[in-house]
Amino acid sequence: MITLVSDTHGTDGHRLEGRTLDAVRESELVIHAGDFTTEAVLDAFEAEAGSAVAGETDFVAVYGNNAGGGIRARLQRERVVEWSGIRFVVVHGHEHDDTALSFLGRQERADVVVVGHSHEPGWRTGGAVTVVNPGSHADPRWHRPAHAELEPAGEGLNGRLVAPDGAVFSEFAIPTTGRE
Repeated sequence: MITLVSDTHGTDGHRLEGRTLDAVRESELVIHAGDFTTEAVLDAFEAEAGSAVAGETDFVAVYGNNAGGGIRARLQRERVVEWSGIRFVVVHGHEHDDTALSFLGRQERADVVVVGHSHEPGWRTGGAVTVVNPGSHADPRWHRPAHAELEPAGEGLNGRLVAPDGAVFSEFAIPTTGRE
């Protein structure tokens, strides 16, 4: 399983709870789309993401617009990662509108663009690229707290947006074939 999270916005801990904490612990890949706020939050999150039962969790993260110098020194603004033949591009999104996100996905030949910033969980398909915003698990602001879970399925991924209490409130499919 792949877990997508974003916008933790804390000062001293990972702020993970319930299904979100379980998903991070169970995943083979955890992608965070930025805004840890402090290095202590990043450290706590990295430690939790690395505590998978198999001990082989990959953790990929970018910095967001609320990152201080220490976080910016440790993380990149943008990351591209390939996992089991699926290509992800990860950005926080504060410098991108919908058109720029679609262009970025095509430019990087990605199957999925993972973005945060708005705290609003959702997904959309823009041509050959699916854009997923997992929302914020800890600081949802005016939106529902959430994370996203992706599972391999045939020639793509099945995705779901999940609240920390475990309620699945949106399901979607991501095709990963036809990438040029």
